[in-house]
Amino acid sequence: MLGPGEYTNISGNTALAWGLLAASQLAGLRLFLGAYPITPASDLLHELAKQKHFGTITFQAEDEIAGAGAALGASFGGSLGVTTTSGPGIDLMAETIGLAVSLELPLVIVDVQRGGPSTGLPTKSEQSDLLAAMYGRHGEAPVPIVAARTPGDCFAAAIEVVRIALKYRTPVFLLSDGYLANGSEPWLVPDLGALPAIDVEFAKLPNHVGPDGSSSFWPYVRDPATLARPWAVPGTAGMEHRLGGIEKADGSGDISYDPENHERMVQLRQAKVAGIAADIPPVTVDDPGGAELLVLGWGSTYGAATAAVGRIRARGMRVAQAHLAHLNPFPANLAEVLGRYGRVLIPENNLGQLARLVRAEFLVDAVTLTGMKGRPFRIGEIERAIADLLAVPAPQVHP
Repeated sequence: MLGPGEYTNISGNTALAWGLLAASQLAGLRLFLGAYPITPASDLLHELAKQKHFGTITFQAEDEIAGAGAALGASFGGSLGVTTTSGPGIDLMAETIGLAVSLELPLVIVDVQRGGPSTGLPTKSEQSDLLAAMYGRHGEAPVPIVAARTPGDCFAAAIEVVRIALKYRTPVFLLSDGYLANGSEPWLVPDLGALPAIDVEFAKLPNHVGPDGSSSFWPYVRDPATLARPWAVPGTAGMEHRLGGIEKADGSGDISYDPENHERMVQLRQAKVAGIAADIPPVTVDDPGGAELLVLGWGSTYGAATAAVGRIRARGMRVAQAHLAHLNPFPANLAEVLGRYGRVLIPENNLGQLARLVRAEFLVDAVTLTGMKGRPFRIGEIERAIADLLAVPAPQVHP
């Protein structure tokens, strides 16, 4: 049931655009969107183009490479750089996203997933870009990933990716899909004054003292808590530093081909992303007690999975449910949660991408319910998969 408050009917793309706009206001930064129109993400460009009274800048680029490059340039200049696309555009943006990893600048990449590969099914929905977001770059280039679960949740997910990008100086993926983008639901209009501010601190003072006592700015001196480097806006006196994709020396930011330095920078960038796990909520589990099976989902499977679990419980069977918003890094307590259950079922509109990550990370033999028909799961499909698993005795685990 809906609680008290003011509601409006909202689509996922509209909620996501409003979330990006709200996040820019919370951070006190100008929002710059660099994007090439692509189904089903084009409405984000359309909606944000209407918001120039908030200082928003929208740039319709000639292709996705230019859109991502312009957004990264805007971030270098001290704005909130955002690029929006679908799967084919993510392919083209791979090198620019890798550059953002190397430069350690905030960049929000919104992927409204559709059926693929190649041109695929432009007007149909899929969840098949998870591994592309996770690994779709050359070299070691870790990027945090957040997924929205409902049309209205796209608003909160947008604010979360902006928070992570700005705090940790990193590109961040936000995964939506065609089902969420074009679907709608009653949405409780939030009290914008109650939303927490997103603190942004630009570098203004030298942070390194040389052997001769002289002061200078080093662009890769890190915050010990977040491992984020300082964000220096061009034109700030004394903040001059190199920009480019060649590996930087730790601290000074000078070009470096030193093997030990390269390994250290790779490890630092990985540790920075891994450390975000301490700054995200633990995964919560809806467990009636005594459940042996956990239904684990992500993204737009939330509605069908929740309804299917409710039907199974109404039939007298016990099953637990959890749904992931943060996919890289995973919540810190996910290993403990998975260890409570003898079976894990992961329904996803792909051939088992989250299941592969779960198996690799936690050595859990997760069972995948796949769906590749260009539409979301029906409730009955997940209900039958749960019932079938519960009907088979659990395998014996020997130490």
